Amino acid sequence: MASRRKRLWIGVAAVLVVLIGGAGYGVWWGSGQSVEVVHYGAGSDSVLASGNGTVTFKETAKTSQPGTYWFEWSGAHTMVGDIVARTPGRVTRKVVGGAVPSVGSSGYFGAVPPGDPKVTWDIDFSEIMVKTELGEAPAWYVPGKGDTWVIAVHGQNGRRKAELSVVPVVHRLGLPVLVVSYRNDEGAPASPDGLLHLGDSEWRDLEAAVRTAQGMGARRIVIYGTSMGGVIAGQFLDRSRLAGTVSGVIMDAPPYDFDRVAAWSVQKYHLPGAVGWLSNRVAEWRTGISMDRLNLLSHPPAVRPRMLLIHTDADLQAPVQASRDLAAAGGRLGWEIRYEEFKGGDHVEAWNVDRARYDRLVGDFLAPFATT
Repeated sequence: MASRRKRLWIGVAAVLVVLIGGAGYGVWWGSGQSVEVVHYGAGSDSVLASGNGTVTFKETAKTSQPGTYWFEWSGAHTMVGDIVARTPGRVTRKVVGGAVPSVGSSGYFGAVPPGDPKVTWDIDFSEIMVKTELGEAPAWYVPGKGDTWVIAVHGQNGRRKAELSVVPVVHRLGLPVLVVSYRNDEGAPASPDGLLHLGDSEWRDLEAAVRTAQGMGARRIVIYGTSMGGVIAGQFLDRSRLAGTVSGVIMDAPPYDFDRVAAWSVQKYHLPGAVGWLSNRVAEWRTGISMDRLNLLSHPPAVRPRMLLIHTDADLQAPVQASRDLAAAGGRLGWEIRYEEFKGGDHVEAWNVDRARYDRLVGDFLAPFATT
């Protein structure tokens, strides 16, 4: 009997160790999703057929998304439009621009434009270096007229090219645009701990970019921030001495409520809600940041310029309800917020699902700055 009880307790202890270890791994993994740096490489999407102005891809959730997307392959790129045909396992799309890949080409199909302003849009630019507190970070500068500059800030583990979608409409208005990088980006200095701080420290690199723009003639700034770039913009508006130079801000799907984002994420993986909450607390412990301070709704920035807020209703990374709530609170916060929601499209894919509408909204928002 004693030996049976002993085996039972050993079995119970083993189960507890497995459960606690598994939960601990899940919490640590979840914290890493927030703050660990990732540099993405090539994809594995493949071309099944091409010709007559179309390309056929293997059917995936991404290649099946209607709208405007890019396929990068062997140093080249193709911009594709809406789907023109479907068969089991295959999706055929119209070629909108760029080279046409041959059958068997393997590459990356995604929402982010390839290359730089010249490669993607045939827009001339120069690369300048922004002097941040950690060292020099590269930025693309597209010249324009006037003293209002647009500064574009990408999101978590993104690249400068993620902001290229907005460049043509800004360029048509004649406004100078600076597409910046920041700590932990490829080509930029690493943060001291090698981790992302979700905007809590990255805003200082945006401040350095604003200072650089001022040195080149800028008097007013419009910040365009996608995903975490919006959170970075919010922290700049709250904590920078230069926040008063900002006359407008455009945010596309800012994940400013990180506890809500975590709860949303663990729900997708059918995990207990506590795992998301604990993951964020571990991320705070690893980085020393306060996620609550980054929340634009509970801690609105000290400077609140006119804002255009954009989100897709099918976002799988940042819950759209957060943007709805922020827009609804604009009056109470004394913050003029115009909210525009797009149907379909994943995280920061509003431009992809309806390019014409997106460009019109951004153009209308920026037009007053182009005439003053």
